[in-house]
Amino acid sequence: MTEQYITVGEIVNTQGVRGEVRVLPTTDFPERFAKNKKITLFLKNQRRNLTIEKVWPHKQFIIIKFAEIPDMTAAEKLKGGLLQVTTEELTPLPEDSYYIFQIVGLTVIDEKGQELGKVVQVLQTGANDVYVVKREQGKDILIPALKSVVKKIDVPGGKMEVELPEGLL
Repeated sequence: MTEQYITVGEIVNTQGVRGEVRVLPTTDFPERFAKNKKITLFLKNQRRNLTIEKVWPHKQFIIIKFAEIPDMTAAEKLKGGLLQVTTEELTPLPEDSYYIFQIVGLTVIDEKGQELGKVVQVLQTGANDVYVVKREQGKDILIPALKSVVKKIDVPGGKMEVELPEGLL
């Protein structure tokens, strides 16, 4: 099986003249950049490992200096690159919590065992997430990620069991 990579940041620009880059974090755990010394860069369909030398926050960005990037000219070539980690490098979550990439693609079944569709997107609304379920026929279903609605998530089995509130379909 090929290794699965998860994007935790995107290099959006350079920062200064010493080879630092400006990273827009796409993770709920931006402190990972300060803790880890290695990260994988995905750019132009190729992956390479980089060594994190220095990290500091700046506005909504994380500024990173990589040991392999000596100056701004080299840093400019990294623009658009994605910083990625393997599933083994993910920050552990509390029990009954899942990463979005684990939820997308799950088959949703109701309490009667009827298949409703597949999760195609997770909307982060603030109060609670909402799962967008694509149906074979009909409109998409928006399912609130609440314990009263989502009864069971089986990531290895690829299923999510739900009990839909009246009128949701």
